[in-house]
Amino acid sequence: MHTYTLVRPEHLNHFGYLFGGQLLRWVDEFAWLAASREFPRCRFVTRGMAEVEFRQQVVNGAILEFDVRREHVGTTSVRYAVEVRAQSPGVPEPTSVFFTRVAFVNVDTDGRKAPVKGRRPPTA
Repeated sequence: MHTYTLVRPEHLNHFGYLFGGQLLRWVDEFAWLAASREFPRCRFVTRGMAEVEFRQQVVNGAILEFDVRREHVGTTSVRYAVEVRAQSPGVPEPTSVFFTRVAFVNVDTDGRKAPVKGRRPPTA
């Protein structure tokens, strides 16, 4: 799944760059959306993120591109790789600014792990 967002003033930290917590929020949300769309019969909750490394500062007005790709499907969990690129105003090419892997577990209505089911067929 590919999606984009715009960095606005309310997303900035006290130094004037994208707040890391905001980026983590978007990464978690967009990975969850990809998983939930691919497995619509599941109730995913975030289990964790792999190594978190902010590679470069992101300025106000940058367009962020999120590339979310499924890496693994287990019995009760799924894992997605998330690459984030930023295209700063006036710069023609985006730069990689962040990468992680996000794991989700499928839970039943009581919050217990449940088998992953109902994968949607890939689209052309």
